Amino acid sequence: MGGPRARGARRGGSRDGGPYGGRGRRRRDFGEASAVDGDASSLSRAERGESPGDPVERARAICLRLLTGTPRTRKQLADALRKREIPDEAAQEVLSRFEEVGLIDDSAFADAWVESRHHGRGLARRALARELRTKGVDATLIDEAVGRLDADQEEATARELVARKLRSTRGLDRDKRLRRLAGMLARKGYSQGLALKVVRQALEEEGEDTDFLEDGEF
Repeated sequence: MGGPRARGARRGGSRDGGPYGGRGRRRRDFGEASAVDGDASSLSRAERGESPGDPVERARAICLRLLTGTPRTRKQLADALRKREIPDEAAQEVLSRFEEVGLIDDSAFADAWVESRHHGRGLARRALARELRTKGVDATLIDEAVGRLDADQEEATARELVARKLRSTRGLDRDKRLRRLAGMLARKGYSQGLALKVVRQALEEEGEDTDFLEDGEF
């Protein structure tokens, strides 16, 4: 994965409306739940359109259907096939073939996840890396994806989040405002140092006294 051929397939997929979408198309937010995983397990094999015969064909049909709704990592698809009792050998054959043709691309998945969840939900690099680990993405690919989100962009997003939340904290005492704003950033994966810096500056701009705060402490 990640070689020239795989990345070329990914770029081609984006232009042609492949599993990772093009820039001009509306892409489903990665935070939206997919009904496929929850519903398919409760349906009979016939209702799901799966053949009771060749396990490779069954695995291929399952993967294609799951990839229709939203991009998936290899691990997510492997887990889905295991739940449907597809033999490991058949599952690995199909998953490897899908990687070869670019239908599974964990590197592209990680890049798209970071873009979507950072701009859509305001998540910081730490939270994004944690989410990608739960999806089974390789640590090297995670580092590459979150590394494209630089510190300046992360800080700018933190400031936007605080600015949107600031109005709803007016009328509260200073300590409550601090805890509420800093807690919001912490839940989204921002470090304590960055959260303190951003919240402190926002409160100072509103005339709050923040001299009681020491650097690096809440």
